[in-house]
Amino acid sequence: MEKTVTEAIHYRRSTRVYKDDPIDTEKVKQCLYNASLAPTSSNLQLWEFYHITDAETLEKLSKACFNQNAAKTAKQLVVVVTRKDLWRKRAKANVAFLDEIYSKPDLDEKWLKRKKMAMNYYTKVIPTIYTDLFGILGFIKYLAFQIVGLFRPIYRQTRLSDMRIVAHKSAALAAENFMLSMSAIGYDTCPMEGSDTLRVKQVLSLPRGSEINMVIGCGIRNEDKGIYGPRFRVPFEDVYFER
Repeated sequence: MEKTVTEAIHYRRSTRVYKDDPIDTEKVKQCLYNASLAPTSSNLQLWEFYHITDAETLEKLSKACFNQNAAKTAKQLVVVVTRKDLWRKRAKANVAFLDEIYSKPDLDEKWLKRKKMAMNYYTKVIPTIYTDLFGILGFIKYLAFQIVGLFRPIYRQTRLSDMRIVAHKSAALAAENFMLSMSAIGYDTCPMEGSDTLRVKQVLSLPRGSEINMVIGCGIRNEDKGIYGPRFRVPFEDVYFER
């Protein structure tokens, strides 16, 4: 029986050693579909998911992940990739979607206003935020927005580094959706930052504008060696603040 959300969260542990038992590729794919439903900044969905099942590719990626057990014993791997370079394409996809859902000729004033606001967002605001030239425009926008911010609240994350962070935050949300979905069906995962990201990109023939968010080992935990000790978290009272 599939676990509840709370049960899946408690069951999920970063698994370093997996059993030799195979896992169902289609079930993992469904979990990746769940990942694609994660919240994402401006609905741009600047991510891609590479589901690795080929033995030769698994071996190459394992080496790129320093042959750590979480990669070496994984039955499958998932590579979460950010694609900030696709912002124009994804913005156009949102515009096309809005054109479709607001295509009725008899829309009332409320929906027409909503359509105009959304269209302006994707055709004006998004290009303003994402357009840059070697970081120069981003820095100019950053300074201008800081000045405006002295007088009213304003969006301040306009530099190349800021937009990279935005893309990686969205990708991480998707990765968590995936890992919890895997946990819910009794499969285990381990998110790995320890990798030679250039070699990972080369193995997968990824374009220059892509970035590796994380590599996730997938399988079924070895009960004796898979989990490296009991879970530790700092006291909840140290991280929870009510205002």
